[in-house]
Amino acid sequence: MGDKKSKNKSNGGSKRCKGNSRKAMLVYGSIQLGGRIISALALVTIALSLCSIKQEAEFFNQCIREAKASGQTASSAVRYCNGATN
Repeated sequence: MGDKKSKNKSNGGSKRCKGNSRKAMLVYGSIQLGGRIISALALVTIALSLCSIKQEAEFFNQCIREAKASGQTASSAVRYCNGATN
């Protein structure tokens, strides 16, 4: 008889655990999903910033080519394209 009571208590305790476990898993899944969304947004932001860096580098290289074509040395062309006034 003592064994039956202990079995009933253990079953009742596990039922309470299941409810808490289900909530915990839902919270855990939501946190994981949120983290993945944030990671995806960060990757998109990085990709967009790399595109603008590439475009800026192309403009800089074009400026260097034009400055060298006008007779400036490479160092003075770089200085000119970086915005130096002298």
